[in-house]
Amino acid sequence: MAVSNSVEITDETKLWVERTGTRRCTGRSSRGAQVLVGPVEEQGVFTPGELMKVALAACTSLSADAVLARRLGEDFRATVAVSGRADRERQVYPELVEHLVVDLSGLSEQERVRVDTAVRRAVAATCTVGRTLQQGTQIRLEVSGSSA
Repeated sequence: MAVSNSVEITDETKLWVERTGTRRCTGRSSRGAQVLVGPVEEQGVFTPGELMKVALAACTSLSADAVLARRLGEDFRATVAVSGRADRERQVYPELVEHLVVDLSGLSEQERVRVDTAVRRAVAATCTVGRTLQQGTQIRLEVSGSSA
C-alpha cells in the first residue's frame, strides 16, 4: 500500500466586503489584501463586473505561467486583457473575451503552435475562475440581522 504525502488544502482565507459609503465598499481578505469597489462613475474603484473580469484574467495568467516560463524563461512578460459588455437588460455578461499577449518572436512557428496548445490546456485544466464561469455555480444568499 502506497503512502500518500499529499496535504489537504482547505479554503482558510476569509473574504468579506464592508460598506464604506453610498454604493461603495472595500473588499478584504484575512491575508491583508483589499480592493475598493464602487460604481463605474467613480474613479479609483473597480465595479463588481470589472473585478470578475480581472479575476478571470488573473486566473488565466497564473494558470499559464509555468508553461510559459518553461518555454520562454522565468523573466518573460505577459499581459492578459479581458473584455465583455454587459447586457444591461438581462444583467449578465453574455461573453467575455481574453487576449493573452506574450512575445513568442524567438520561437519557430511549430514551437508557437505547441506553446499555444500547452497554454490552452493549462488554462482549461487549472483556471478555476474560468471553469466556474463556463460551468455556472449555485449561489446562496443568507441574510442575518442582529437586534440592537
